Amino acid sequence: MISEPELDGGTGFDTVEVLTEVRPPRAPRARRPWLWALGGAVLASAVWGGGLYAHEQRQERGPDLRGYGVVGAELCGKAKFKALSGILGKPGGAGDGALLNEPGLHMTSCDMAFGSAETGYQLSLRYTLHKVTDPGPEFAAHAKYYDLKTPIEGIGDQAFFDDRGGEGGELRVLDGQVEIELTLYRQYSTDADGEVIQETKPLDLSGIEVPMTQDMLALMEALRK
Repeated sequence: MISEPELDGGTGFDTVEVLTEVRPPRAPRARRPWLWALGGAVLASAVWGGGLYAHEQRQERGPDLRGYGVVGAELCGKAKFKALSGILGKPGGAGDGALLNEPGLHMTSCDMAFGSAETGYQLSLRYTLHKVTDPGPEFAAHAKYYDLKTPIEGIGDQAFFDDRGGEGGELRVLDGQVEIELTLYRQYSTDADGEVIQETKPLDLSGIEVPMTQDMLALMEALRK
């Protein structure tokens, strides 16, 4: 039972008690690490998936051929050989070699003579397009095997040359997925016993790699069109 407070000379209450309901502060809400982990996993999955898709797209498209393609009987027709013609005479007598055109590899070749068909210099041209595999890692090794030890700068990705003892010259060029080989040599005619009965008069072919390189550059440009 609550009694009346005592009055003292008309004064008010000695003390006043105020009852209030005070709620304790709410603890901070804990982060949910699994949500962050889930978001990171989703992002990583999306990035990985995008990378895989891009890789598959590249695989489907195949390697960059840099504009090169399949070449048929027009191979020697695309090669004008203006630089070599000025030294060896007018080219003629072109003949097309065997043609290989498979899903992963295309090869074709042709031959021609400079000057007389009997006494001129002979030239052989071979074109190889690797449609799938990269020939780059093996190109230098192949050149070394065929004694092409002189590197030529400023043409394709790699190029090697040899003058074949002054009898002609051989130039091999790698440009992306394409290998082009240009071989120049002096002609010989022999009898049934292997004796030489006719041969091309030897010329001073010092520095022949220069006109061969010039004609190769022109050929590469023509093949990319």
